[in-house]
Amino acid sequence: MTMENERRLLAVHLKRLRLPTILAEYEKLAQEAAQENAHYLQYLLRLVELESAQRGANALQARIKQAAFPVYKDLNSYDFSLVANLNKQKIVELTRCQWLDQHENLCLLGSAGVGTTHLAIALGLATCRAGRRVRFYTAAALVTRLEEAQKQYQLDRFLRQLDRVDLLICDELGYLSFSRTGAELLFQVFADRYERASLLLTSNLPFSEWGQVFQGERMTAVSTESSNRSTKGTTARSYASSAWEDC
Repeated sequence: MTMENERRLLAVHLKRLRLPTILAEYEKLAQEAAQENAHYLQYLLRLVELESAQRGANALQARIKQAAFPVYKDLNSYDFSLVANLNKQKIVELTRCQWLDQHENLCLLGSAGVGTTHLAIALGLATCRAGRRVRFYTAAALVTRLEEAQKQYQLDRFLRQLDRVDLLICDELGYLSFSRTGAELLFQVFADRYERASLLLTSNLPFSEWGQVFQGERMTAVSTESSNRSTKGTTARSYASSAWEDC
């Protein structure tokens, strides 16, 4: 078998095994290994490391795409001077995602302009980098999607999709009002995730005004409890600032 036939056969096998990075890099690395008189195990290790790194990068990009963030914003672009006495160390601690292991929830409450959405996206990206699944919705978009799924008799299917994500981000809760049906569906999502998977909520309303969202004392009380019992940062003083709305 000629060298060219061997290359073609190797390419066939690598494509079949879905090893595109090794296919793209093996000849270049072979030349480098020969020049360095490297052991064949070193050569093989370099190839496998490249393939593994590329797969990790591809998986991360897939998680970020599936999260459907409206924009990409990290902590390094957040202006911590926007809010007086903001505890940066606590915010950075949240990026380690230990609170997700405990299925805890996080509420970021504050008026427009203090960057709650920015922080929510940054924490969502950190969660993606930690190998976990995230889904981002505004509260209005999530309610609309829930109502559409119910009308199309696909609500159970959509709820199962939400169950599979490690972190559900619901942004701008309280900015728009919902129908009674929409509020009940949103309540169902929050209640289903209680102590099973994490929620990250942002809102311009303190808990005392969530009755505007859920249109009923019972749903408001249960939703507040679900968000508050195991929430890191339900008070602005804990994870944001005394200048933010205190829960």
